[in-house]
Amino acid sequence: MKKSPIAFLLVLVLFSQSCKDDDCGGVLCNTPPEPFDFELIDKTTGENLFTNNTYDPTDLKVIDRADDRVVEFDFISENNYNMIRVYTIGWQTETVQYAFEIGSEPLFELFVDAERLNADCCSYTEYNEIRIDNAEFQRDPSTGIYQILVD
Repeated sequence: MKKSPIAFLLVLVLFSQSCKDDDCGGVLCNTPPEPFDFELIDKTTGENLFTNNTYDPTDLKVIDRADDRVVEFDFISENNYNMIRVYTIGWQTETVQYAFEIGSEPLFELFVDAERLNADCCSYTEYNEIRIDNAEFQRDPSTGIYQILVD
């Protein structure tokens, strides 16, 4: 008769433990999506077109092709670096097509198919497809910066 309560307690503890294994136990793990960084480079001279004052960053626009709304971005001019950073892609599963313009002149388009995933209690973004259209470009593998080559 005394073994019954012990067996019951053992089953209860094992059942409780298996329930705890199913949840994340308060683990906070959220990896933000990687931003997209762009430099506009003169194809002939290799100069940054903002640094050499060919373009004015206040004339830069990023437009969402789906609804023609203006997309938030940062212009990073620290240490005269002059880079465009788009940080709004990949916080959710989405497909975006953004047009980059200077004044009314089209520069290039960015297409991204992003999927927000969750594994082992952590969320992260996986990019299924990234495409830059209507421009020549190269990507620096060490920094991840896309250099858009402009004629």
